[in-house]
Amino acid sequence: MNTDLEIARSVQLRPIQEVAAKLNIPSEELELYGKYKAKLPLHLIREDQWKKNKLILVSAISPTPAGEGKTTVSIGLAEGLNRTGRKTCVVLREPSLGPVFGIKGGATGGGWSQVLPMEDINLHFTGDFSAIEKAHNLLAALIDNNLQSKSRSLGIDPRTVLWKRVVDMNDRALRQIVIGLGGTASGVPRETGFDITAASEIMAILCLAENRADLKKRLGNIFVGFTYDQQPIYARDLQAHGAMAALLKDAIQPNLVQTIEGNPAIIHGGPFANIAQGTNSVIATRMGLSLADYVVTEAGFGFDLGAEKFFDIKCQSAGLSPKAVVLVATIRALKYHGGVALAELKADNPAAVAAGLPNLEKHLENISLFGVPAVIAINRFAGDSDAEIKVVQQRALELGIRAEVANGWEKGGGGTMELADAVAAAVDSTEDAFQPLYRWEWDVMKKIETVATRIYGAKAIDYTPKAKSDLRKIAKLGLEQLPVCIAKTQKSLSDNPHLLGRPKDFVATVREIEIAAGAGFLIPITGNIMRMPGLPAEPAAEHIDIDEEGNISGLF
Repeated sequence: MNTDLEIARSVQLRPIQEVAAKLNIPSEELELYGKYKAKLPLHLIREDQWKKNKLILVSAISPTPAGEGKTTVSIGLAEGLNRTGRKTCVVLREPSLGPVFGIKGGATGGGWSQVLPMEDINLHFTGDFSAIEKAHNLLAALIDNNLQSKSRSLGIDPRTVLWKRVVDMNDRALRQIVIGLGGTASGVPRETGFDITAASEIMAILCLAENRADLKKRLGNIFVGFTYDQQPIYARDLQAHGAMAALLKDAIQPNLVQTIEGNPAIIHGGPFANIAQGTNSVIATRMGLSLADYVVTEAGFGFDLGAEKFFDIKCQSAGLSPKAVVLVATIRALKYHGGVALAELKADNPAAVAAGLPNLEKHLENISLFGVPAVIAINRFAGDSDAEIKVVQQRALELGIRAEVANGWEKGGGGTMELADAVAAAVDSTEDAFQPLYRWEWDVMKKIETVATRIYGAKAIDYTPKAKSDLRKIAKLGLEQLPVCIAKTQKSLSDNPHLLGRPKDFVATVREIEIAAGAGFLIPITGNIMRMPGLPAEPAAEHIDIDEEGNISGLF
């Protein structure tokens, strides 16, 4: 069986101008990054188009070590929609080097449902992550410079500064560090640390900004800390936002690439869904909707994380109205939620599939809360039996929801045409019924509890003393009207990663609430969520290599 990289290399890439022509983009509008990548100018976004075309969200059941394949299904669905005569563009996030070198080894789809050139996209791509990293760290440097300054000091209390530095790598040794050692010429000593770039508020800001002016305004609104006399300090007070926006001059423009079948794919931004909003940029989504009749996009992890934030934060912020949700499930994942050990998932076990269905059913219930129709995509793996698949399809029939097998990994668009027809039927038959779960103007605790009880299934919320103190700080700053972007484990509907299936009647604990005033949301942190991952015992980086001809190997 060929690897994803071997399949990708077997495809003759089309010049990016040919791909752009499918979206009626003249070649002179492209800012080329070689032969197969291009930046798209923001003026191609047209409000009269993006508001009327059809947005499809791909989400999933709770993730498992067996994998679900949302990106593969998203790309395969876009291929299938194009094959059935529907002008479609897939719009995705950019991979982070941390997971690429850590566990995943690549994040551009799989098999015959990939975006290309996969090596470039998985590595440095067009430099967007690097620009975000530099803009973030510029603010960190300006903060420490002001702490050191005698003539231009703002009087910032270093004990209140929570702005860390970022690097696009899994590096647990950088989580907690001390800087400013070495004497008075080397800065003010203080405790700080590093987050991964995908967790940067700059990433969140880039992905929610509507244009360059909005980007600069949001950058200026970043909350830095307090002065010694308890006055709030923002990035604009340090006059940092102009230079930061300048560093993001090109990064704000979406990237155009292609699928294996030569269809257009827009890839832009990459916030994680367990600690940020987990979806590509507003600009990229609007760009896709301006240029294609159908746009397929995805949100990270399960519906309880990326999709909830997609609806309650991104859609409310940007005025987007999705028309359908594709819920990805795999037989292996359902068996895992049904109590089967990871090593035994390949064995035929329809009873275990049935035992795992409550997790699927809860995610379907959650979709219904937003008034958007759902279609189940059973992402087929080799070894899945017809009997196991029938268990899912029979339950879907009882629930009145279509469940189609997605075989995009093996067959590309040819393996997703029935799914494409089912999704198009759901999209075309629905009215604009989308509704958010909560209103931003609600009390902060009411917003948190609404998500935790209705989406996660919690019976109550416990707030630590630190979280209660943070609530008072939020009220003092006048930021209570911001939406909540809850940081939670992706492995469970609850805040406990060990509770599989459909947990009920648990108490969720909010241990602190971070302020992302520039991005425009609050981050209640539950459980043991960290913003700097570590590498596994056997990192994927150990298997990535390059030969004398420049050919990369080891990207799965």
